[in-house]
Amino acid sequence: MKLLVIGDPVRAAKYRPDNSFTRQVEMVVCSRGASQEEILQAGGDAEFLLADAISPVAGELIRRMPNLKLIHSEGVAYHAIDTAAARERGIYVCNCKGVNAGAVAEQAVLLMLGLLRDVVSGDRAVREGRQIQVKEQGMVEGIRELGDCQVGIYGLGDIGKATARLLAAFGCRVLYYSHHRAEPAVEEALGVQWASQEELLARCDVVSLHVPVTEETQGMVDEAFLAAMKPGAYLINTARGELMDHEAVRRALLSGRLAGAGLDTLYPEPVTADNPLASLPADCLGRLVLSPHVGGITVGTFTRAHRMVWENLARVAKGERPEHVVNGL
Repeated sequence: MKLLVIGDPVRAAKYRPDNSFTRQVEMVVCSRGASQEEILQAGGDAEFLLADAISPVAGELIRRMPNLKLIHSEGVAYHAIDTAAARERGIYVCNCKGVNAGAVAEQAVLLMLGLLRDVVSGDRAVREGRQIQVKEQGMVEGIRELGDCQVGIYGLGDIGKATARLLAAFGCRVLYYSHHRAEPAVEEALGVQWASQEELLARCDVVSLHVPVTEETQGMVDEAFLAAMKPGAYLINTARGELMDHEAVRRALLSGRLAGAGLDTLYPEPVTADNPLASLPADCLGRLVLSPHVGGITVGTFTRAHRMVWENLARVAKGERPEHVVNGL
């Protein structure tokens, strides 16, 4: 049996479990960005394919791998995989559902706190010898605690739920919007209340995005979405950069419509210095906290993810159905 990995060879080796099954599987690795022909030459005969969450797996590649039985995302996202082409051939596509929920929730709360406490400007001020001036300014203008905010969770999946659990410790009032309302027992356990999209945007001091990229959600944070938000609110995105119209978010930050944004992900990746949100003028930098899409890449996440991947490979090798199938098979 052979596993073809499209991604980082060091990571693939580091997190590969050591057991009787994994020792039976030959693993070949192509770095992200390899051409289709390079991929096929290395592992065109593989039964299994593991892809970095942002590495494309095109329909043509799928159709040219005759032995392929399973395509697995290394992460939660799978929008870069041609799921329809895999379904046509009866090939399972799976993701690592839920493995990064706690880690990404931590990143979301980190970005909320970073904005409310203005860590970017504060760090710079201390380094430049302006510590006391900034402290006095904060006492006059006021520093808002996260527990005093009403937070809106847009999408109550695994990460949205994990974020709600963390926010409960701060004493936040939490609304959530989702197409499918959770059971009352789930709402009670999480301490959340369902709201329509319009109500959530209008009432919340912080709006945190936790939805996948779909035809419906791509670019959803546009002029209309931002105009519907409470003036002076904060936007948090630890999901995907494709959810946002970057120019619209830039304008909202420059105008002050948004008090700030905490973004773990921009589009496209790799992010370049001329990205509309990475190139704000200096006097606006305090309104934006960026992190390099690291919310879900903890040691714990990768350990859980690769364990899940290899367990699914073992299931398919035995003729069983894998878990977390995302392409309708």
